[in-house]
Amino acid sequence: MPKMVTINGSPTKLSKTGILIDATAEAIARKIPVESQRISLCDVGHEVMCGLTRPGVSAEGERLLRLVEASDILVVGTPMYRASYTGLLKHFFDLLERDELRNRKAVLCATGANQMHTLALEHELRPLMSFFPIQTTATAIYATSGDFTDGVISNTAIKDSIERAAGEMAGFFLAA
Repeated sequence: MPKMVTINGSPTKLSKTGILIDATAEAIARKIPVESQRISLCDVGHEVMCGLTRPGVSAEGERLLRLVEASDILVVGTPMYRASYTGLLKHFFDLLERDELRNRKAVLCATGANQMHTLALEHELRPLMSFFPIQTTATAIYATSGDFTDGVISNTAIKDSIERAAGEMAGFFLAA
């Protein structure tokens, strides 16, 4: 059974990014059986931010890094600030071993105040994943505040994108 880890790069506990990541992970789990774990950097960021390099992170931070390195599927999400992902997410990925993530699969998710940051998924997050090299789904998901109502995704186009990305992820595993 593939191991899926969600990584929420938001510095806020109750975030639209978390809602988007959870909806994406749930859609993937409906298409293929997965063993799923969550990492919310707002809760555990101090475990990795305590070290500038990997030897400096806490034991729990090391466990989280290894969890990601042992995964098959990543759902990576972040709010976009000033056309880029959060520093929390960047530092977390800076600590991961490049070769340990080779051939992993990922869905990219982001949220932002408006559509101005949409291309940051392509210009910021996708190149980060390709550095490792992590294969990403063709569909990346970007949502704004207007796509949510009462803590739920209300925009049909976003829901359709989630389902499309989940189908693409399933295709990686069903074709193998």
